Amino acid sequence: MNKTVVLDVVGLSSALIGEHTPFLKAYLERNHLTKIKPMLPAVTTAVQTTYVTGRWPAEHGIVGNGWYDRVDSEIKFWKQSNQLVQSESLWDAAKRRNPDFTCAQLFWWYNMYCRADYSVTPRPNYLADGRKMPDCYSYPASLRDELQATFGQFPLFNFWGPGANIASSKWIADAAMYVEEKYSPTLSLVYLPHLDYCQQKFGPDLAKIGREVAEIDALLKQLIEFYEQRGAKVMILSEYGIVPVSRPIHINRILREAGLLGIRVERGLELLDAGASQAFAVSDHQIAHIYTRNDEVKNQVRKLLENVPGVEQLLDDTAKREAHIDHERAGDLIAVAKPDSWFTYYFWLDDNVAPDYARMVDIHKKPGYDPVEMFMTSKGRAAYKLLRKKLGFRYVLDVIPLDATLVKGSHGAVNVPDAYYPVLITQTPQEGAAVEPTAIKDIILGSVFA
Repeated sequence: MNKTVVLDVVGLSSALIGEHTPFLKAYLERNHLTKIKPMLPAVTTAVQTTYVTGRWPAEHGIVGNGWYDRVDSEIKFWKQSNQLVQSESLWDAAKRRNPDFTCAQLFWWYNMYCRADYSVTPRPNYLADGRKMPDCYSYPASLRDELQATFGQFPLFNFWGPGANIASSKWIADAAMYVEEKYSPTLSLVYLPHLDYCQQKFGPDLAKIGREVAEIDALLKQLIEFYEQRGAKVMILSEYGIVPVSRPIHINRILREAGLLGIRVERGLELLDAGASQAFAVSDHQIAHIYTRNDEVKNQVRKLLENVPGVEQLLDDTAKREAHIDHERAGDLIAVAKPDSWFTYYFWLDDNVAPDYARMVDIHKKPGYDPVEMFMTSKGRAAYKLLRKKLGFRYVLDVIPLDATLVKGSHGAVNVPDAYYPVLITQTPQEGAAVEPTAIKDIILGSVFA
């Protein structure tokens, strides 16, 4: 077997490779870049699961970063159990071919309780007094303690939110090298999220994100030189490219104004009541799963949305099958945005009655993905809130704005210029100008077992 390392550089596209990536430019002189055809939905959990299973969302069941649980009548985002994946993953397939195969799954999603030999993933501690403490989960459990003793506490607040920066990717890279030196796995899957942050804030504008692009280039140099010295075959890929956007679509507000949304009022603030709604949307970047009470409502929603500016497609049952996303978790309709647009989760019509979580970083309570969490209303306000925390007072870290126009980059749709396609960089050339995302599993296994 060949030692193989797959570096998932989120948001990397050919549009970013240039003067700010001197290492990558030189690396490509002796390696090969192939584009990966975007898949629907082009979002983290769905794409990563397609890569490791070789199956489409219709088969593996990961139809987005979140979906509506029709049994619990709850919208759930960013769940972590690998039991949610309904297809075989590559580490299981590899072990059948050779029982000596080992795999390190480092921060790729659906990491918890998978059958990889070594794994690490974000897992905050939610304390009884309401605090959220940075932490991570690992298998074996002792690995978490070793990593945090060596590299410090996992920097959760640099992994997502207004403080997101290169620190989280550096911590993951250090953890990956530690795991390599201690366990020497046959295959390492390493997630480097840094380019996701800056591009969602500023778009793929190198005049604004050049420093961040240079930072990930330097980190790639460190990692690749380390692994190559250990005889590993290195593969770089991305899940999607990020396109510039300028138009947020408040899809739930449109449904609400049509009288289809269920709303509860608690303590004077509004909450989306999915189970009581005739129709609602689970927004996820440039796609939105729309769940409807019945076919009559579904037809009403289709007519309501088909001419909304920024909406490029409404996928019905037939179109969902053609897009390989016809799974029971998917919406009854799926809205896909035009390349310059994206969907917010916002459902309130007056900011004064927005739910308390709207102004916080809270990826689990929000009934949709919220990239505005990358921004902060005031550093002074944040400092005041953190001071209250240190003094032992209860506090709400309500420092996130409610201005969706701040977001300048998004992803999720497939009809994007090929400069923003995800990329695959390998030592051996691939056939064709672009590969299918379902081919990635076999390409990785081909590297291991060549």
